[in-house]
Amino acid sequence: MGGVLSLQQPSHLCSCRPPVLRPLTMGGCFSKPKPVELKIEVVLPEKERGKEEPSASGKGSPRAYQGNGTARHFHTEERLPAPYPSPQDCVEAAVCHVKDLENGQMREVELGWGKVLLVKDNGEFHALGHKCPHYGAPLVKGVLSRGQVRCPWHGACFNISTGDLEDFPGLDSLHKFQVKIEKEKVYVRASKQALQLQRRTKVMAKCISPSAGHSGSTNVLIVGAGAAGLVCAETLRQEGFSDRIVLCTLDRHLPYDRPKLSKSLDAQPEQLALRPKEFFRAYGIEVLMEAQVVTVDVRNKKVVFKDGFKLEYSKLLLAPGSSPKTLSCKGKEVESVLTIRTPEDANRVVRLARGRNAVIVGAGFLGMEVAAYLTEKAHSVSVVELEETPFRRFLGTRVGRALMKMFENNRVKFYMQTEVSELRAQEGKLKEVVLKSSKVLRADVCVVGIGAVPATGFLRQSGIGLDSRGFIPVNKMMQTNVPGVFAAGDAVTFPLAWRNNRKVNIPHWQMAHVQGRVAAQNMLAQEAEISTVPYLWTAMFGKSLRYAGYGEGFEDVIIQGDLEELKFVAFYTKGDEVIAVASMNYDPIVSKVAEVLASGRAIRKREVELFMLHSKTGDMSWLTGKGS
Repeated sequence: MGGVLSLQQPSHLCSCRPPVLRPLTMGGCFSKPKPVELKIEVVLPEKERGKEEPSASGKGSPRAYQGNGTARHFHTEERLPAPYPSPQDCVEAAVCHVKDLENGQMREVELGWGKVLLVKDNGEFHALGHKCPHYGAPLVKGVLSRGQVRCPWHGACFNISTGDLEDFPGLDSLHKFQVKIEKEKVYVRASKQALQLQRRTKVMAKCISPSAGHSGSTNVLIVGAGAAGLVCAETLRQEGFSDRIVLCTLDRHLPYDRPKLSKSLDAQPEQLALRPKEFFRAYGIEVLMEAQVVTVDVRNKKVVFKDGFKLEYSKLLLAPGSSPKTLSCKGKEVESVLTIRTPEDANRVVRLARGRNAVIVGAGFLGMEVAAYLTEKAHSVSVVELEETPFRRFLGTRVGRALMKMFENNRVKFYMQTEVSELRAQEGKLKEVVLKSSKVLRADVCVVGIGAVPATGFLRQSGIGLDSRGFIPVNKMMQTNVPGVFAAGDAVTFPLAWRNNRKVNIPHWQMAHVQGRVAAQNMLAQEAEISTVPYLWTAMFGKSLRYAGYGEGFEDVIIQGDLEELKFVAFYTKGDEVIAVASMNYDPIVSKVAEVLASGRAIRKREVELFMLHSKTGDMSWLTGKGS
């Protein structure tokens, strides 16, 4: 991601990998272990210390946590600092009259050095960063409710009083700026630097646990470095945990934005990185790359890696993710038949498809995103799918057909209700894909996107519970059947609060973030429970589709708008209740529905029908009414 961590590290940094773990060289290969004595102390950089706002009293109050029976606190210098480094860095301006905004309104205001989101809620004004730190969405177009603003694009939520990130996706919070009222005018005072950065990383604790002499043990071990694993590690540090954290991954990269792989196949690892390598060094999060866990011994609280190294833990998070399914037909081992799991996989697909014939097997999100991306790169793009329309089980037939037509208008050919029977090669290279319908497709590369299975094979003899499909069942606290062992991400089933605690598997990027945080909070005995509303999105041909809820088993789809123009909102219902919503070019309706569901209020079919009557005027007041 940000490059493999160097073997030559200053003594004041946590090592990327304990000496006996055979650190990675810059080429990504294992080197022979050398006995090295390291002193471990992570120093919080000065530039990171000024990113939190003070409490109302102007003083930061230390937060304590209970770890291994010992209460630890932030050091004095880690407490919330003065709001701005110097008066010269500040800008202040009157931005509006107090009567210019009604309660519940938001407005972007200009301070000269950048814009600020001004919010009026319950008679009070708040000033925050105006862009979502995740992908830069304008928050003024989002949803204000329950003391937070929800991003219109991907549903991330920020506390309007603190700027803190309260629901995901994303890692960073918003800057919070000072507001004062003088002579009926609203003044905002902000840091010029903060106005330009538009994101704030929370203050985190130091790593004070030495690994020298204890490299065979760690306080927290996290298996898997996707969103769940990274958020778990960051949450622990944000909550004051200063003991050792080890994050291990099969990848050769630091944690990266995996959903981008199928949307931007050309992207390089450094472009996808969620955090730079300096971040992990600064906060003492040790990352073991290309490290495969093969055995978990819960009785002795120990894991064994493929290379034979053994590591003891006090708390364990399992976030191994999933593995792509592969074809079972003749010729499946032919060169250029690929799945996409890593940046290298994605890059290879583009190289092989450029100016040639590409066949995509599977019309789910991954397959369709790859097909969309390759239309401008490949000579031809064909999609093979068992269902009659793309996304049928997820979005329904009518929405699936509309999206299929968009692809056909962009030269993508579909072969539906069939599957691959054979992959033919010539001189070792893929030449043809033979379908069960007897159709033969020319192909220089074949991308397989037919789903995934949980990567939990290494747990089968561990005593950690797995269901019949290989998923790890957890409770609302992300706790497995083994005390001290938590699980999160694509490989788990968990109780979905607003669907009567039904046990579900939801392999969404946003959901992995939430689960990682809840697991970390419960490692610290905070008794947090998962309660978020699932939210996902996809982008194809410059158009974004957003989705919130859990629509499995939907019985009816109520569509408002124009499917042909790809401007619509679709409500998925079961009985009299809306269980999911999807939209294109109808923002912020999906975020609005997500907020209503998160508040605990059910949305009924009759409310949707009322919406149909008023939708021409854009009236969404029915969503903010009390009761159902």
